[in-house]
Amino acid sequence: MDVSLFDFELPEERIALRPAQPREAARMLVVHVDGRLEHAHIRDLPNFLRSGDTIVVNDTKVIPARLHGRRLPRESREGEGAKIELMLHKRIAPNRFLAFARPAKKLVNDDRLRVGQTLSAQVTAKHEAGEVELRFNCTGAELDTGIAREGEMPLPPYIAGKRKPDAQDVCDYQTMFAKQGGSVAAPTAGLHFTPELSGRLEQQGIARETVTLHVGAGTFLPVTAQETSQHRMHSEQATLSETTAGNLNATRKNGGRIVAVGTTSLRTLETAADVHGAIHPFAGETDLFIMPGYRFKSAEILLTNFHLPRSTLFMLVCAFCGLETMQRAYAEAIRETYRFYSYGDACLLFR
Repeated sequence: MDVSLFDFELPEERIALRPAQPREAARMLVVHVDGRLEHAHIRDLPNFLRSGDTIVVNDTKVIPARLHGRRLPRESREGEGAKIELMLHKRIAPNRFLAFARPAKKLVNDDRLRVGQTLSAQVTAKHEAGEVELRFNCTGAELDTGIAREGEMPLPPYIAGKRKPDAQDVCDYQTMFAKQGGSVAAPTAGLHFTPELSGRLEQQGIARETVTLHVGAGTFLPVTAQETSQHRMHSEQATLSETTAGNLNATRKNGGRIVAVGTTSLRTLETAADVHGAIHPFAGETDLFIMPGYRFKSAEILLTNFHLPRSTLFMLVCAFCGLETMQRAYAEAIRETYRFYSYGDACLLFR
């Protein structure tokens, strides 16, 4: 498909720089099966679900993945090396990460980096689009501690370009479900949940299951190709347990609906589902690219934030509800001053 079909103009003032307080006070645009639009708030979510439904959340935890360092002098040079910013985006071994380096042109294989005050790393490979492989001087939990000490919360560029990350973001950019460290971006639909809202859903007989998908930086990049067939998705690590698979299949068998909280939960579910809609345990990599024409097998309902133009995430919601319906919904959201992107409002989509 022509990528320009998924473009739209968004006024800058619609980009949220802080989340709603309290979180469940965020607005929620409901897109019904027939395309009808309804305005509500996240706190109203229980009103649109029913006993026997199951929500599926992503329990990944954002790590402080933005690091600042310097290239150490090479043998042929003296003095201080170039400043390098690193965005870790995927762990490939206990002591190795894939990262986007800026400026990557300053690096070659075997370059050594001093990262913050306590870490060092070596460039073991260079890839396309500024991606490098790094081997750190420590491993496992010791490396995790070092990253937590030296790193910054990796706010998306449309926020970080307007203000610096601060102590409030450490809480704001983490969902209440966060448990498994590994993401460089928050599964943003989960940011809207509070213990109070979760309690009301539980009281209403709505179950909750968790999956894990460690969100990589590639997920939110705009598609630069002219045709969707030319776009390559970055793979991400995902896990869905045997217990979760059994409970979700039971939900379906008993007449309940599966409600994916966020596109990351939905992509995990779709990766784990077979052609008949049965969900199986899964642990591995997924590079599933969902666009209009895709046949969904798992969730009937999707709660998700408003996404960037020309992004794979906007293509996903267009696949879920139809291109024309989502173009109309986004136009309505812009007209009604909804807040967009990671810290913004949400939409509840019925397939």
